[in-house]
Amino acid sequence: MARYSRTIALLAWLAAASVACAQEETPRMEPLNRFPRMMQEYVVARIRAVDAANQARIMAIDTPAEAQAYVAELQEKLPIMFGEEAQRCDLNVRTVGTIELDGVTIEKIVFDSRPDFPVTANVYVPREAQFPAPAAIVPSGHSREGKGAYYNQGVGQLLARNGFVAIAYDPIGQGERLQYPGGDDEEGQKVRWGTLQHNYMGNPQLLVGEFFGSWRAWDGIRAVDYLLTRDDVDPTRIGITGCSGGGTMSTLLTALERRLTMSAPSCYVTSWKRDIENELAADAEQMVPNAHALGVGQADLLLTNAPGALIMLTAEEDFFDQRGARESFERIAHFYAALDASAALDYYMGPGGHDYPPAMRDAMARHFCASAGLPVRATDEQFDELPDAELWCTKSGQVAELEPTWGWEMTAERSRELAAQRGEPSGDELIARVQGVLELPESDGPPDFRVLRYWNQRGYARPHASHFVLETDPRFGAQAIVTKLEDEPRYAQPLSAETAGLDGSAVLYLPALSADAELREDEFVRGLESAPAFFACDYRGIGESLPDAVKADSYDSYYGSDYFYAAHATMFGESYVAWRVQDVMRTLDWMASFGYTNVHLVASGTGAIPGALAALLHDSVTQVTLVHPLRSYAEIAEAELYDLPLSAMIPDVLKQFDLPDVYRALEQTKGLEMIEPVGAQGA
Repeated sequence: MARYSRTIALLAWLAAASVACAQEETPRMEPLNRFPRMMQEYVVARIRAVDAANQARIMAIDTPAEAQAYVAELQEKLPIMFGEEAQRCDLNVRTVGTIELDGVTIEKIVFDSRPDFPVTANVYVPREAQFPAPAAIVPSGHSREGKGAYYNQGVGQLLARNGFVAIAYDPIGQGERLQYPGGDDEEGQKVRWGTLQHNYMGNPQLLVGEFFGSWRAWDGIRAVDYLLTRDDVDPTRIGITGCSGGGTMSTLLTALERRLTMSAPSCYVTSWKRDIENELAADAEQMVPNAHALGVGQADLLLTNAPGALIMLTAEEDFFDQRGARESFERIAHFYAALDASAALDYYMGPGGHDYPPAMRDAMARHFCASAGLPVRATDEQFDELPDAELWCTKSGQVAELEPTWGWEMTAERSRELAAQRGEPSGDELIARVQGVLELPESDGPPDFRVLRYWNQRGYARPHASHFVLETDPRFGAQAIVTKLEDEPRYAQPLSAETAGLDGSAVLYLPALSADAELREDEFVRGLESAPAFFACDYRGIGESLPDAVKADSYDSYYGSDYFYAAHATMFGESYVAWRVQDVMRTLDWMASFGYTNVHLVASGTGAIPGALAALLHDSVTQVTLVHPLRSYAEIAEAELYDLPLSAMIPDVLKQFDLPDVYRALEQTKGLEMIEPVGAQGA
């Protein structure tokens, strides 16, 4: 498809030259990064605006009719956030054992939430109760043991001793449901259990228009389906409670599952405003697509089931900010008062940190018993913790022995289905699809910009450089930092092409990580710097605005700052890629305002994705070179193992187009050259 202009021998020579160059630079200069807080403050500003509007909207509701209309509006938004429900399959329930405790029988079962996708669960059944009894589902927090974690056992036993049937089940990637067997880590996995498996499976799901939180919630919905197959369960009294990640799932399922009548999320509910202000990263199921765009806060997810019985369980020293929990509860309490349902609502704050301790479990049981019309018959003092292995539903402690279909395999199959449906768009149809996916704001002319003071010699191929800060989203402070190489020092805006005696031709370089470092250290890039007009752009979130948030040196970790802002972008119904395309488009507008309208765009690594998309959409780009570009998004979606950050992915993209469609168009119209494309696992 594309033209490969470099031979292996030349690449080897350049690599050797790069090493030699690096050896000469002692000590190595640190890359310029003068705006490390830009991304943090940009996202904070946007979420504060959403949160303020949400608070004003809820606090203005004063009548039952207004509250009911708001609930109906929230319920209409659910498919936009969570997608349509999966199709129900046969639960295929298998009871594999029982355990007898004082007053409680634990049934060990396996059911299928999706075809050939087993869920391992423990059902806590009271020996004596008023049958049919109320019931509850107990989603687990982020514990390796999953359903077998001490707090899940405690909740299950406590509810059963108070006359409830309770089902605790393993989350995807935890307990007996680890998803990447055959590896060499301590669990025999290729990807570490828990949050890493959540993100690793969840990120590519976005490419095919699915949300990992919906997959997690579907397990819970099918657990409710299972409970309602039992003659000993009352379908009108169903609750949910879980801690941490289980608190997340309690919140999401309270919104999604109309059959729930009681809810007790523990150590999760705060506000997304406080989470972003506190630089608190969360994993894939906790970042609800389009929630910010729709003005939906964490409190709204609980209000979607109003006026159902609700107790918010919080801890004074939890890293989920108590201030946000109080702010959310204030909105919920006001809303319940408008519905004349305040008696169904409660708030618990216990001492200590992030946990589901006995006193908190007792508070949950009191609230559930009152809601179900039962007396409190037992407290957590009777808890009898069992070894995790005794609760296993498989012989080995892993569903791998059942030879299931893995989650990543289902994403791969969905990718192949979408490829058959979308075809190979081209021409105006392709451009329309790309524009529809990116949803870029309309350009209103070249952006305003700042001229930075002259910087000391940085060792570029030309002796001088000017630096500019382009206001690419002036509403909230997003910026692109542009470097223009010069032969003489300059302290003002760029010379126009006409004033400089040039024909309007220019090179625009988009780096993989840092324009400053790559202009100094990459021999291929240094070979471009002799162009009469050479510009380089650090689009947002790299180079000059590489974030220092979340925690030190976390930029490219699975829970780090790059992931953090990319995940929030999806909550705005956008993508980090689209934000970066906007930066490149605005940079091209700015260059055009100085007469540079014949641009050779060169982009490297993950920068090749926004580079290719901007090149397709902007008339100023007449030639394109991509170095180490990703071959296709389909390769990511269809691979068990991959190496691509969420910040380089576009939600829903494979419903409309894939990168090869863009590359074909650029080859036909803008002389695309691709150098060493990479697959799912990189080079």
